[in-house]
Amino acid sequence: MTAALLIGCDFSSSPSRRKPIVMAEGSAAKGRVLLAGLERMESLQGFEQCLRRERHWVGAFDFPFGLPRELVEHLGWPARWPELIRHYAALSRPAVRDTFAAFCDARPPGQKFAHRATDKPAGASPSMKWINPPVAYMLHAGVPRLLAAGVHLPGLHDGDSHRVALEGYPGLLAREVLGSRSYKSDDRAKQTPERLIARKDLITALEHGQTRLGLRLKVSHAQRDALIDDASGDSLDAVLCLLQAAWAQQQGAPRYGLPLEMDPLEGWIVTA
Repeated sequence: MTAALLIGCDFSSSPSRRKPIVMAEGSAAKGRVLLAGLERMESLQGFEQCLRRERHWVGAFDFPFGLPRELVEHLGWPARWPELIRHYAALSRPAVRDTFAAFCDARPPGQKFAHRATDKPAGASPSMKWINPPVAYMLHAGVPRLLAAGVHLPGLHDGDSHRVALEGYPGLLAREVLGSRSYKSDDRAKQTPERLIARKDLITALEHGQTRLGLRLKVSHAQRDALIDDASGDSLDAVLCLLQAAWAQQQGAPRYGLPLEMDPLEGWIVTA
């Protein structure tokens, strides 16, 4: 029997040749996570096709799966997850930006954004943020495609139980190893020797299983070099999500490690 496929996805809401969606694929056995390969997608159509392939997988995807309940209730948007996602998908990106900016403008300094319950323990940006990073647009581009592909989203929406999608966040695992050290930048001028050393240190720690997930990453010399050489960090982020998917697979159905008290509107970042 072959080990079930694991997927880790570093996502872009506007993928291109310069900034593709990166999908890490692999498998896990006896506490080791084997990286099989990396696939790059330069379009959202390519992402859709990948989701619909006939195969069994558990995947962690680096974009938010839900909006803060406080925001949804304030706007009077649908309070059930599938209806909320369909409503949100029907909006244009400028409409999303204007709606969220108006919400923030009406609130006091320091409390501009509404947060999900998972944001604080994960150290994640609020899912309504539309710039630096534009996670609101990532949700807008990514989640409706998961829903349309019929995948299973534990705690949010029942779908094909052979294709299980969870919200991942590579920063959560990276910070556990590196603290506040940065390991990546899309800006060439900021792709420094310090960030290169941080990527090497992060990969070494993952290979030795030095995170609370207790999983050891297995990569070839060529794969290791490729992860280090990608100064954007996109390849490494996909691999960090792959490890989160492996941990979730270990926890198994029905929750895949998600807390029982998870808000079924907001979602939760796996391993947070």
